[in-house]
Amino acid sequence: MHFPVKKFFSYYKPYLKIFLCVLLCALLVSSVTLVFPLLVRYITKDVLEGNLSDALSEVYWIGGLMLVLAVIQNIANYFLDYKGHEVGALMERDLRSELFAHMQKLSFSFYDKERTGQLMSRVTTDLLMLAELYHHGPEDYVKYLTRFVGAFVILFFINAPLTIAVFCFLPFLGAFALYFNKKLNRSFKENKERIADVNAQVEDSLSGIRAVQSFANEHLEIEKFSRENNRFLDSRRNTYKGEAYFYNGVETFIQLITIAVIVFGSASIVSQKLDLADLITFLLYINFMIEPIQKLTHMTTQFQEGITGFQRFIEIMNLKPAIENKPYAVILSDVDGDVEFHHVSFRYEDHTEYVLKGLSLHVKPGEYVALVGPSGAGKTTLCSLIPRFYDVTCGNVFLDGVDVRDIELHSLRKTIGIVQQDVYLFAGTVMENIRYGNPEATDEEVIAAAKHANAHDFIMSLPNGYHSEIGQRGVKLSGGQKQRLSIARVFLKNPPVLILDEATSALDNESESIIKESLESLAKGRTTIVIAHRLSTIRNAERIIMLTENGIAEQGTHDMLLKRGGVYAHLYSKQFELQA
Repeated sequence: MHFPVKKFFSYYKPYLKIFLCVLLCALLVSSVTLVFPLLVRYITKDVLEGNLSDALSEVYWIGGLMLVLAVIQNIANYFLDYKGHEVGALMERDLRSELFAHMQKLSFSFYDKERTGQLMSRVTTDLLMLAELYHHGPEDYVKYLTRFVGAFVILFFINAPLTIAVFCFLPFLGAFALYFNKKLNRSFKENKERIADVNAQVEDSLSGIRAVQSFANEHLEIEKFSRENNRFLDSRRNTYKGEAYFYNGVETFIQLITIAVIVFGSASIVSQKLDLADLITFLLYINFMIEPIQKLTHMTTQFQEGITGFQRFIEIMNLKPAIENKPYAVILSDVDGDVEFHHVSFRYEDHTEYVLKGLSLHVKPGEYVALVGPSGAGKTTLCSLIPRFYDVTCGNVFLDGVDVRDIELHSLRKTIGIVQQDVYLFAGTVMENIRYGNPEATDEEVIAAAKHANAHDFIMSLPNGYHSEIGQRGVKLSGGQKQRLSIARVFLKNPPVLILDEATSALDNESESIIKESLESLAKGRTTIVIAHRLSTIRNAERIIMLTENGIAEQGTHDMLLKRGGVYAHLYSKQFELQA
């Protein structure tokens, strides 16, 4: 994948001034470090070998200068540590916000294929590693390259032949580092994929912990987790093996350089081409030249983890939502709720078979229509085409005579309320969950919506009423209570079009009776499409649509369809026999 360099550096732009100050401090810290050995060399070579009567005062003067430089260096280091980390954290926040906002736009077809734990890993672990690279990368490169270049220049002036001899080792070290960098890059990418699989397994198992324990299948989950955990261990083992080769190879080169300096430096003293003070200075500076090589090679891990994190970030950011607004999308107002399917065909991505084929259906404003039929006939899919959770493969879906693909998405989805069998409630209070239907609603409006949904009485019986915490996904509530909160949420939204997707099929008879009353109240004056499994719940529908794999088999009122003695009558009698 082509690495987007411009995009990578664009995240520095909002914090460029403070970031440049951080780099300036890194430059200052390294420059002061380079000055100290020169002052030591000056004392040993010029001061102590000159007039000793004046030496003491000059030593004190140089000591004072060193103290001032040490204070400056410490202040710069403080700013470097504090503001440098802060810039990294700010950029991490921006990246995470951008990624999360983009994920909110991605269509259902994306989430049909992706695992939540994998996506969480991209939002958390990957960006944490990337932030470390953003902060430490440029700062450390400035710091250590300044030391390396500075030390090389100073050494060159002390003894050029010896410096060139040392420098001859560096191309080999560079080639060695490049070779292993490529191998480590592949290892780090695999590590990220493996830890994302671990996260996905944890998320899956913990989300379904009640099912796990009810089936006494804890051992199966432990086995699945161990399998993913061991795969991660194997990928880390390969990485550690590569790192061991890499870092030990670098250390070997450094030892060879040190040995070369000691041998050739001592030979230069013997031949009187170098004095002892210069050799001491040379050894001090050679450490400054070697240390950056060590640090920069050790930074390879950080660099590769950060780069692979950014590549995984870009992979998601480059994905375009399957459902997008057209440039001149229509914003609806005063919606009547006229819904029409015109020769609609649909199949899911990577599927060859059509779920719906050539289906046409017209639902008039305010009409109460029920969709019934066997599983897999496409009832839920048909309703998902109205708010554009998916787009039709062929044909058109119209709302008030406008193709839904020509309607601005936010405007379209604000006009449609959905109550599903599987209710999703967010961690938080009852008030917060109902207000999700209209974030601008007042407390009084929230309470009024709860009363319409027959939820007020049970809410007031909770320890803190509307301010009671309901737990993750509403685990502290019964199925009927959760369903009533979801209905209250739609009441607050007040949409002209309503979709009820098997909203009572998972409830007991008592809860179903209460919910049915709430749903009937919600449906008044709205275009309502009900997907029903229990045929007894839709007897009063103005029109019942019998949907099969071949399309609409028949339609009419409950009584009409029973008299006809067709597919609906057969299905109804079968259900009645089972209930009896």
